[in-house]
Amino acid sequence: MPDTRERPVVFFDGGCPLCRREIGHYRRLDTAGRIDWRDIHADAAALEARGIAWEDAMRRMHAVDEHGRVVSGAYAFVATWRHLPYYRVAGAVLHRLPPVVWLMDRVYNVFARSRWRSRCRDGVCPPPPL
Repeated sequence: MPDTRERPVVFFDGGCPLCRREIGHYRRLDTAGRIDWRDIHADAAALEARGIAWEDAMRRMHAVDEHGRVVSGAYAFVATWRHLPYYRVAGAVLHRLPPVVWLMDRVYNVFARSRWRSRCRDGVCPPPPL
């Protein structure tokens, strides 16, 4: 049976200083290049191919896991952590504990709404180039 896994993709807002710092930390750990990092602030085209609306991706972190499933919020973090040194064990454990990830996602929602309001109010987040 062929392996249907693909390289995970992480979509992030490269125009957000906090997001850039966090993703920069993860990218430095990803020395093996296991994850395809996509800055949606610079290039939103990859979102369309995955059926993700730009505004949804700006509101919550999105990723495509190794099986091609689109996940967002805490689920996207867990999918990312499963491929990074120092986070791999936490990602594997959390992947097997859906109620914990669900709770993490509720907390993430509070943060994400606050980030969206502070970052994107008054048109600071322009829509992607056509």
